Amino acid sequence: MTGLAVLALADARFPGGGHVHSGGVEEAAARGLLTDVPSLREFLHGRLRGAGAVQAVFAAAAAHAAHRAVPRGHWAVLDAELDARTPSPAQRAASRAQGRGTVRSGTVAWPSAALDDLIAATPRPHHPIVLGVLAATAGAAPREAALTAGYLAISGPSSAGVRLLGLDPMAVNAVVADFAADIAGIADTAASTAGADPADLPAPGSPALDLLAESHDRHHQEEVRLFAS
Repeated sequence: MTGLAVLALADARFPGGGHVHSGGVEEAAARGLLTDVPSLREFLHGRLRGAGAVQAVFAAAAAHAAHRAVPRGHWAVLDAELDARTPSPAQRAASRAQGRGTVRSGTVAWPSAALDDLIAATPRPHHPIVLGVLAATAGAAPREAALTAGYLAISGPSSAGVRLLGLDPMAVNAVVADFAADIAGIADTAASTAGADPADLPAPGSPALDLLAESHDRHHQEEVRLFAS
């Protein structure tokens, strides 16, 4: 059932709330930075190497911790370290909103003591940490949790590109498939550091995404937007 659980977590139909987040695509499109499939490809590449890599690292670390029944305080530390690696308040809010939605579905599908401890330590945990705990509860290894996080980092934004720009979905799906080796490499790196002290986990930055997220948040308060982030 491990493979099925990982597929379910990566499925756009999983009721975790990911469909309302564009990962910066909406703001980039509004600014004219995204207009076609090649520009979306470049955007997804940067997103995967920045925010996607961080998400994969923390999903793997959470899965590693869930397999080892760590003290409850560890979850608060892990969550705080991801907070520190997310400079944008808008991105932090989006991650916690998606995490909360995933918790609601996860407690029904994959209840566990680790998930209970995580929620007790931080009632609104970041999405990658929830993802890692759920994957581990279903029997997945840290690398599988990281693969799922890496894929989600670009699959949602790619779908947003289709909806916002009217791009050819076949061409966009081909772009996502072409990132398979990149996602695998990020998952390998994440798995290799999964057992590290949370303070020592990698912290690749993506300042352009931070700026887009903050701009989107301001505009979302002034006008109707299709996506929450």
